[in-house]
Amino acid sequence: MEAAPNVRIIPASKQTFGSTNIAKKLNVAAYCRVSTDQEEQQNSYQVQIEYYTSYINANPEWNFAGIFADEGISGTQTKNRTEFNRMIRMCKKKKIDLVLCKSTSRFARNTVDCLDHIRMLKSLGIGVIFEKENINTLTAQSEFILALYSSFAQAESESISKNVTLGNQMAFKEGKVRYQYRGLLGYKKGEDGKPEIVPEEAESVKMVYKLFLDGMSHKGIAKYMNEHNYPNRSSTGLWINTMVKRILENEKYIGDCLMQKTFTVDCISHKAVKNKGERPMYYVSGCHPAIIDKNTFNRVQQEIARRNSKRSGSTKNLTEQSKYSSKYALTDLLFCGECGTPCRRCRWTSHNRNRTVWRCLNRFEHGPKYCKSPTIDEQPLHNAIVRAINEFYQCSDDVANILKNATDTVLSASDDCEIKQIEQRLKDIDNARNDFIDLIATGASSADSFDEEFARLYDEEEQLSQKLALLKSQENAIQSELMEEIKTDIDSRSFKLEQYDDVLVRGIIECVKILSKDEISVTFKGGYEVKAGLSHF
Repeated sequence: MEAAPNVRIIPASKQTFGSTNIAKKLNVAAYCRVSTDQEEQQNSYQVQIEYYTSYINANPEWNFAGIFADEGISGTQTKNRTEFNRMIRMCKKKKIDLVLCKSTSRFARNTVDCLDHIRMLKSLGIGVIFEKENINTLTAQSEFILALYSSFAQAESESISKNVTLGNQMAFKEGKVRYQYRGLLGYKKGEDGKPEIVPEEAESVKMVYKLFLDGMSHKGIAKYMNEHNYPNRSSTGLWINTMVKRILENEKYIGDCLMQKTFTVDCISHKAVKNKGERPMYYVSGCHPAIIDKNTFNRVQQEIARRNSKRSGSTKNLTEQSKYSSKYALTDLLFCGECGTPCRRCRWTSHNRNRTVWRCLNRFEHGPKYCKSPTIDEQPLHNAIVRAINEFYQCSDDVANILKNATDTVLSASDDCEIKQIEQRLKDIDNARNDFIDLIATGASSADSFDEEFARLYDEEEQLSQKLALLKSQENAIQSELMEEIKTDIDSRSFKLEQYDDVLVRGIIECVKILSKDEISVTFKGGYEVKAGLSHF
């Protein structure tokens, strides 16, 4: 029989921070956090700081290593918690030996974050004591209990987040608009709590819309606004492309508000994504004073869509998608009369002489066997367009009639879809009512069984009839208003144009076609067409 091994026990000599006989004082810090800026939370924030300051200083075996406190910061993530991250950095530098915290929910409301940081601190020999739960993270069973408590804290955050989301949706349904004035150029919070227009900033907004309709790109508008010192609300005071884009697409400038354009995926990541139909959106009309009229706003949206849908006339491009060019108006408007391809501006150099010409892109890339259209010098082309514009304004009565017809067509087309839907629904209601009457007449059903259905159809018919009448009256009013604007614009422009102007060309011309080396055709917006020769003045 083997003899039992001789085991000698060597007692531990290193003391832990839980011992009362520590030779070396521990550097002890405390972490505090409140998640909102409300008054009662601010009181709790101050109380926690005062409590831990006096608590640590009262212990003779502890050195005060500081209070780390985040105010008004969510606990679901650590990246925005400045003081928390500073405390972790000091722990890694071994300047802290022990951390005190009121509860696990104050330390973190994200289970993964909580456990990751606790494990990291534990590997450094640094413990965290949670007073409410009576947990010391250096003990063996602490991680299991801590995982439970941090899961409860995360679940509580998710529940609060859902309640906040539901509250916001109820507010949206009631048309309650929340304004973020910091980024809303042109408005400030008025004395009554509602948006109030800031005149000098409103002029900036109006200028952005005007320049865009004049054909400028986002970059060009930003440059112009900077050069002329128009005010904005950026921290640098400079205009940039994205700022211009946001202003042009923001419906708040017509007095309306579209709510829930974005939504937060979850309360842990706080990631906001664009709402592409995953959540309902709520549109409130006329909720504050407008800076831009709806007609101008709609024209801008149409121009944005037109520029985004630009296609290249080149067959050599790898993709069809092209890019809008704001430099030359004719890049978008000039077409070959023979093959219909857009024309390109070129610089020719021959015998030390420079020429600027416009040429069919099809011929430019593939040669005369594909298209035999002529190459046109730029100056004669500009001169011909100027003559066409002058003739256009001299025929103001004919132009007004054509524009009126075009306006009627466009406006009727814009509302025609909804009007037709309502008219079709009214026919369906009438047919359904006749079917019920036939059933009653044949004795298949009694009149009493259809009382509720008749009442429902009658109510729906009344509402649809009122809406149809309103749509038609609005259509007539808008047509009259636009025709007055058109006539006023024509009268105000009754002058003789002396030189070519890209801005004017973009504003009034639909397209220009090169018919031959001696003639072009200019089609104005509204359909009025003028032919002009290419001879010099």
